[in-house]
Amino acid sequence: MKKHIICLGDSNTHGYCADPSDCADPALARFNEDERWTCLLQKRLGGEYLVVEEGLSGRTTVFEDPLHEAMSALPYVYPCLKSHEPVSLLIIMLGTNDTKERLGANAACIGLGMERLVRKAMTVDCWGPNGKPNILIMAPPAILPGLDTVPCGVPMGKGCVEKSREVARYLKQTADLLGVHFLDTAGVGCEFNQVDYMHLTRASHARLAEALAELVPELV
Repeated sequence: MKKHIICLGDSNTHGYCADPSDCADPALARFNEDERWTCLLQKRLGGEYLVVEEGLSGRTTVFEDPLHEAMSALPYVYPCLKSHEPVSLLIIMLGTNDTKERLGANAACIGLGMERLVRKAMTVDCWGPNGKPNILIMAPPAILPGLDTVPCGVPMGKGCVEKSREVARYLKQTADLLGVHFLDTAGVGCEFNQVDYMHLTRASHARLAEALAELVPELV
């Protein structure tokens, strides 16, 4: 059986493209299978692996959104992992949506939200031959200051930019506490676009896939 790599995330895992000039299918507002980091990772890893996309726009770690249903990853992580078992590696990239003003979470609480989510994932009976949880937390890049100047920044609310700058630090602390793997995506050259300031560029999808193609075989 192939090694199952589950990629649990938000719109940056789903592949939302906010810049029509940066993707092959602008009418779809989504990077295609030759552009998304998940699909590029699959191609780089080859036939011994199955990379599963589990990206949902708006998803948070554990926070329910009063405006949109089913955004919290917490109740979803069990059926997600069980439906794809046996799982060789769970990759989680969340935190950007957690900064929304209406959710009322500061960066430290976002780190605690990730801790709660990872602890739950660890309890799921889904892991490979040795039954040991294998999880990689990936910190998204910080939201850029321009968010305050575009329409989509209005419902995001105040303070998102400032909070997002601290998220990576708290996610690293969570990874260290729980003994799981960690990757700061900004550290491998990932950055958000200059259109809505909170979604990965096409080049960043490629950089992330390249970095993970080197890292994943070391983790599974």
